[in-house]
Amino acid sequence: MAKTDHKAMAGGATHMVSHLARVLRQKEKLTQKELGQRVGYSGAAISAVETGAQPASDEMLVKLEETIGAGLGAFEVAREWVRLEKFPPYFQDFALLEQEALSLYLFENQAIYGLFQTEPYARALMAGGYPVLSTQRLDELVEARMARTALFDREPAALIQLILDEAALRRGVGNKIIMRDQYRHLAELAQRRNVSVQVLPLDCGFSGEHAGMRGGMYLVETPKHERLVYLEMQDESLLLSDGAKVSTYSQRYARIRAQALGPRESLGLVERLAGE
Repeated sequence: MAKTDHKAMAGGATHMVSHLARVLRQKEKLTQKELGQRVGYSGAAISAVETGAQPASDEMLVKLEETIGAGLGAFEVAREWVRLEKFPPYFQDFALLEQEALSLYLFENQAIYGLFQTEPYARALMAGGYPVLSTQRLDELVEARMARTALFDREPAALIQLILDEAALRRGVGNKIIMRDQYRHLAELAQRRNVSVQVLPLDCGFSGEHAGMRGGMYLVETPKHERLVYLEMQDESLLLSDGAKVSTYSQRYARIRAQALGPRESLGLVERLAGE
């Protein structure tokens, strides 16, 4: 994404960081080059943040807090909101729900779900999409996706259940080395106490029904115990809260889970793929 596009599309958090960085830098009587040297970035990078041409990276925000934060904690608070603005607009609302969720019940039939992706897999997946992304925008999206994985170590722990269509599991992304490492990463996550991974086999339709044919779905339970359904297709999204609709999707998810391999069988399949 061009820098002029960033200025036009920059959100509130990015504008706030731009203003704070400039004001607090000037308060310390530092030039952009001098501040850059203190935080490990070029003066041009500091200028890009102060003008809104490029949002600050998570690492830069940490350094700014340490260097010119003046004990306010403003850059630390901004980290979550700046990360959020790096997501595509259609995903931002669900990104917040995901991070706060008590439980997530996920069914994915196109690719390994973002929360479970390695950095090389995520980069290769997004780099191969359309429209073609600039290197800068690709870096932002990958950084934002990797930041989501903090959910695995959050306290209290979220209950996360992932069902992967075998087609999504076997679909090649990047190269064989990337896929091998992705399978190993998935197997490690599957063995966490708060995580369950199941595979919906390719031949499940031979039994006479295939509850997952209508596509992926993500069910979330909020801290207030509200149950919502998030659907996504072709860079468009839909968040459902209607009780009757949520009930239907929950029942469909239960059918998909009943048709999937059990967790142990699924882990065995993932480990076999990692060894191929």
